[in-house]
Amino acid sequence: MLERKVVYGHERPCCPRCGYVVYYNPKLVAVGILVNDGKVLLVQRGMNPGKGLWGMPGGYVDMGEVVEEAVAREVWEETGLRTQARRLVGLHSEAGQPQVLAVYEMETVSGEVAPGEEVMNAAFFPLDGLPPMAFPRDLKLLTPYIQRRQ
Repeated sequence: MLERKVVYGHERPCCPRCGYVVYYNPKLVAVGILVNDGKVLLVQRGMNPGKGLWGMPGGYVDMGEVVEEAVAREVWEETGLRTQARRLVGLHSEAGQPQVLAVYEMETVSGEVAPGEEVMNAAFFPLDGLPPMAFPRDLKLLTPYIQRRQ
């Protein structure tokens, strides 16, 4: 049975016999921003959190997967578009949240927009007319693109 102990300034589960410390590490999420002709590609979430609201396509990076390949896979699975990562926009994390987002600017390679199994819809929206968003962080991540249009 593990017990909780303060290790390196944080309370963590530890083995009382051998001293092994369990470190909970964040999960990496790859997110794609695809802007074409002043419109951004968004997906309507088909599951909670935020079911029915909109967000940028993305998802968890699998163990051993290259992040740029993961974001292209996630965009394809959710939107039907084949894309490739153009550049890393940045990393985003929030206090108390278990995810770190690797945010990539994407470019379309081929395909037509078609919602995948995990989403209710996928569509392009004008940057000045976004639908209700599932996560405030998405607006924060899109702010530089919105400001460029003003």
